[in-house]
Amino acid sequence: MNQSIELVRLMDDQGNDIGVADKRTVHTSTTPLHLAFSCHVFDKYGRTLVTRRALTKATWPGVWTNSFCGHPAPGESMEDAIRRRAREELRMTISTPAVVLPDFRYRAVDASGIVENEICPVYRADYPGDPQEELNPHPGEVSEWAWLEPAKLSQSVAGAPFAFSPWLVCQLEQGLYFPAGA
Repeated sequence: MNQSIELVRLMDDQGNDIGVADKRTVHTSTTPLHLAFSCHVFDKYGRTLVTRRALTKATWPGVWTNSFCGHPAPGESMEDAIRRRAREELRMTISTPAVVLPDFRYRAVDASGIVENEICPVYRADYPGDPQEELNPHPGEVSEWAWLEPAKLSQSVAGAPFAFSPWLVCQLEQGLYFPAGA
């Protein structure tokens, strides 16, 4: 079967595009710096959607994380990439994404030795639908999900950070929901 190739944008340390690579060949023990995004989706009650990564994921399988993540394709705007991934991964339509941590970047090593090395601005979007309706996320991406109050999520992450993705832990440490002094 012919699978389409998903390209990621390679970056230099200053955040400039320096090329592209096949996503399947990039996430290794020597992952080059590349562009990604994280998105936190909120419902009309102010709760955020957290998802548990499918057990078949190559990195951090089975951990809880933000609503969804992804990589903008070459020539694709960040907003278009976020909306595309919301449809592909969560099978939902979201509002216009707004950046909340524009300079977020991280490097983390999975237990298997695979490295995540990303310039990864963090966005927020709203889900205009009824959060009581059953979601139907892609099973190869998400195994479970829940709508949580941000304070409850922060408390859970503080109590058991190993159960969550390292990027979510870092985003919360950087004041994603509760900025210092707020």
